[in-house]
Amino acid sequence: MPLTDTESALLALIRETPLATSEELARRLGSTRAAVNVHVSNLVKKGALLGRGYVLPPEGGPGRVVVVGGANVDVKARTHSAAVPGTSNPGVTVQAPGGVGRNVAENLARLGVRVALISVVGRDALGDELLRGTEAAGVDVRGVLRAPGVATGTYTAVLDASGELLVAVAAMEAMDALTPAAVQERRGALGGAAWAVADGNVPEATLAHVLSLAAGAGVPVVFEPVSVPKAARLLPALAAGLSPHAVTPNVPELEVLVGHAVPDTVDAIRAAAAELHARGVAVVWVRRGAQGSVLSAPDGVHTLPALPAAVRDVTGAGDAMLAAFLAALASGRPPAEAARHGHAAAAITVESDHAVSPALTPAAITARLT
Repeated sequence: MPLTDTESALLALIRETPLATSEELARRLGSTRAAVNVHVSNLVKKGALLGRGYVLPPEGGPGRVVVVGGANVDVKARTHSAAVPGTSNPGVTVQAPGGVGRNVAENLARLGVRVALISVVGRDALGDELLRGTEAAGVDVRGVLRAPGVATGTYTAVLDASGELLVAVAAMEAMDALTPAAVQERRGALGGAAWAVADGNVPEATLAHVLSLAAGAGVPVVFEPVSVPKAARLLPALAAGLSPHAVTPNVPELEVLVGHAVPDTVDAIRAAAAELHARGVAVVWVRRGAQGSVLSAPDGVHTLPALPAAVRDVTGAGDAMLAAFLAALASGRPPAEAARHGHAAAAITVESDHAVSPALTPAAITARLT
């Protein structure tokens, strides 16, 4: 259906500033908020927008990845020397864009993969900063919901002088606004995607809806548990037969997914992975920290060593690992080779002070593997 002159002008403004509010659009259009909302409804009906979140139709062809997950501001404090509990410790504090889903998306962009993020931030200064930084890194943020009345999420981590995590606090209540209805409005983003990622920050019902939409679109999903408590959010979907193509837990998260203790041995991990295969999960990649990982895939079980690295900060290593794994899968590499790419990305990341290493490139991964 053809667009009116006003609808065309509004669409041009949305393309120019996809993060603008309806009030901002109305002001620039010389109209009212109510009129803008009517025009947006017409644009959705005509297919020029995919939903009221101002989600534009995806650009480009195959190879695009959609990430549905957490976006927050990271606050990292690091002690200058060995941490002493129960008292203040001299150190430094830095703030940067973060969140598992957001970090995975930025790492994918740095590896040359076209990627779109579906998440939630507040209508606050932290949200503005977070979206600016993420978009500048090459991530399509048009599917990020600006939720009124909620604060943009934060992740506060305390590291010791060696870069190891001592304690972290994740304030991610904003993710509750990512409802099944919000994802339904953004369902067009999955169209033509090669892969999707969903992390454990996604609410339980919304995660099941993402898996259902992806199955209907023929898009394989990788589930990243994020933490032991959040790994359990996948269980209702598994019980309903909505299995992701792949899961990437550590051993404690694997225990949650199979419902019993799993010793950290290759044989025990292999047996637990077989339980998930029986429930429809094709690939189970279990991270074991310094011991490397175990990958159970259709072509067999592979044990992979961690690559040597001079550790400065472990924050974000798992996110880079997943992104490089997925980038390699999207380029046609088999799972075991893709997992080796993941280990290379993790080694590059832990040698950086940043959760997303500026040094992460396809060439840097190749250099680590040769």
